[in-house]
Amino acid sequence: MRTLFIADLHLGPDTPALNALFTAFLQRHRGQCAALYILGDLFEYWIGDDDLTPLNCQLIAEMGKFAYHTPLFIMRGNRDFLLGQRFSELTGATLLEDPSVIICQQHRVLLSHGDAWCTDDLAYQRYRRKIRQPWRLALLRRLPLSFRQQLAEKLRQRSQQHKRDSTAQIMDVNPTALEQSWQQHAADYLIHGHTHRPRHHQHQIGSRLLSRWVIPDWYDNTGGYLAMDNGQITRYQMTISNVIK
Repeated sequence: MRTLFIADLHLGPDTPALNALFTAFLQRHRGQCAALYILGDLFEYWIGDDDLTPLNCQLIAEMGKFAYHTPLFIMRGNRDFLLGQRFSELTGATLLEDPSVIICQQHRVLLSHGDAWCTDDLAYQRYRRKIRQPWRLALLRRLPLSFRQQLAEKLRQRSQQHKRDSTAQIMDVNPTALEQSWQQHAADYLIHGHTHRPRHHQHQIGSRLLSRWVIPDWYDNTGGYLAMDNGQITRYQMTISNVIK
């Protein structure tokens, strides 16, 4: 059975078409694949496991139904790094550390959201190191929900402005960071998201050819995913109309 990989859905109250597409995607593949890996930024932002809005509850319920039949793994991204143990329990998903190595169809596959490899973006990397410190995460989770909502909106606006002000190069992964991670984990494939630049890359590192896949991002009413079948990876695009067929 095939293994599926998705990332960068950025679901929220402002994305009704994508919310419906994600629900249809889960229903279509429930019990029909070996596992589903969501590699970060499932949500536009996640301010804590106590933010149980009607939409969040609906999506959690759909993931719970999926995980009852099919293994579900979720990695935190730069927008939903506050996903926690309660979320894991409600959805039945296993939370993955970033990066993680899995054995998939006899291949070592290195999984990451991808933002940690964008080392040319010095400002973002400073912010990432600070915000991911355990004591800061614990403090954030204890702040009032309303305050976290305001903070998330400010951070989102700052992120959008940072993207507009930054060059395309620093927003992409750094080849040296990729090579170091690949050598550390000795993987056959690298799969990640974050950059919103879906593509299959091949990197010559010494005598070996490294295969790197960037997962398609979701936007408007269109989504995408990667599927590994018999050790081969294929990229797919989809809309709500062709998912529910």
